[in-house]
Amino acid sequence: MKPSHPGVLVGIFVAVSLLTWAVLQPLYVSIPTVPWTAIPTVLVLAVGEAYTGWMTRARIQRKPDTKPVEPLAVARLVALAKASAYGGAIFAGVFAGFALYTADLLDQGTPRRDFFITGGSFVACVLLVCAALYLEHCCKVPKDPGAGSPR
Repeated sequence: MKPSHPGVLVGIFVAVSLLTWAVLQPLYVSIPTVPWTAIPTVLVLAVGEAYTGWMTRARIQRKPDTKPVEPLAVARLVALAKASAYGGAIFAGVFAGFALYTADLLDQGTPRRDFFITGGSFVACVLLVCAALYLEHCCKVPKDPGAGSPR
């Protein structure tokens, strides 16, 4: 499995942002307001993945007071990281498209609320993508298998 490429994630983000912005042009007035619950939910996922990456890295490097990690568990974590990175890029694009559309309507109450909620959700999604890339990086096997072992 190859590592996620940030350029592909940025491309997905830009494409989804533009698509969302274009779809909102005729539909914004007929859709419900954006819920604020995405912000804490995605932030919890980002913190969880970053912490998991930190702990997995310590276990792969066989730091003191850690148990060795099972290879299958690392493979599952990499799959989680890749899915989170791509999902985070897609949802960051959706929220950025919303924020771009509502940025012109800040003098109205509902669009202003939607702008701040989608802006916060966008930031949370970017943090999730960063945490996912970090987790993916932490799951790499050291080049020298004996390099991480205490002597």
